[in-house]
Amino acid sequence: MNNKIDHFAIGATSLEQGVTALKNLIGVEIPRGGKHDAMSTHNCVAQAGIESFLEIIAIDPDAGDPGRTRWFTLDDPATQTRLKDRPGALCWVVGTDDLDAVIAASPVDLGEVVNFTRGERSWRLTVPRDGSLPEGGLLPAFIEWSPGAHPSSGMQDLGIALTAIRLGHPEPSELIDLLKTLGVDHLARVEQAAKPSLVFVLSRPDGETVEIS
Repeated sequence: MNNKIDHFAIGATSLEQGVTALKNLIGVEIPRGGKHDAMSTHNCVAQAGIESFLEIIAIDPDAGDPGRTRWFTLDDPATQTRLKDRPGALCWVVGTDDLDAVIAASPVDLGEVVNFTRGERSWRLTVPRDGSLPEGGLLPAFIEWSPGAHPSSGMQDLGIALTAIRLGHPEPSELIDLLKTLGVDHLARVEQAAKPSLVFVLSRPDGETVEIS
C-alpha cells in the first residue's frame, strides 16, 4: 500500500472564523473550497505540500439536515465548545491506493466507507457512522481518490506546508503499534502526554513555524 498524508482538517465554528484565525496565524487567507452535500459541511482549502492540502471545515449554515451525524465530530457538543474559542485540529487524512486492504488489516473499526462525488472526481473515505474519530482523532481517516491528478494540484499554493503531525498519548507504544499495523507510523510523531492530543506543525511563507492543536 502506498500511504501518505492527503490532507488535514482544521475545525471552525464558521469558515469566516477559521479563515480569520488562520490568516492571523500564518499570514495568508485560505480561499473557499466547496460543499459536502452528504454531510452539510463546507470548506476552505489550500496546498500544504506535494499532493497534500490544508482544509478548514465547518457546518454549512445554508445546508439542510444531512440525515446523519456529521463527520470529524462537528456535531459533538464538546467539539463545538472547543471550537468557539478558536479553530482547532480535528483529523488527519491518509491517502491510500488500497482502501479495502487498509480496512481489512485494521485492528480497530475505522468506520464505514462513504462514497463522495464532486464534478468529475470521486473518492471513498472512512467515516464512523456516529461521527466519532478513531482513537479520538489520533488515528487518521483514510481516503482513496478516483484516478487522476491529486485535487491539490488545482488549489492555490500560498507558501504554506505541513512539516509534522504530533500525536500525544499516555501510552505511546500502544499508539505506535496501531499506527504500524495501519502502515502509517512513518507519517506522524508520537510523544508521551498526559492525555491524547493532535498537533499540526506548519511552516509559514516567511519560514516561521506555527502549531495548530
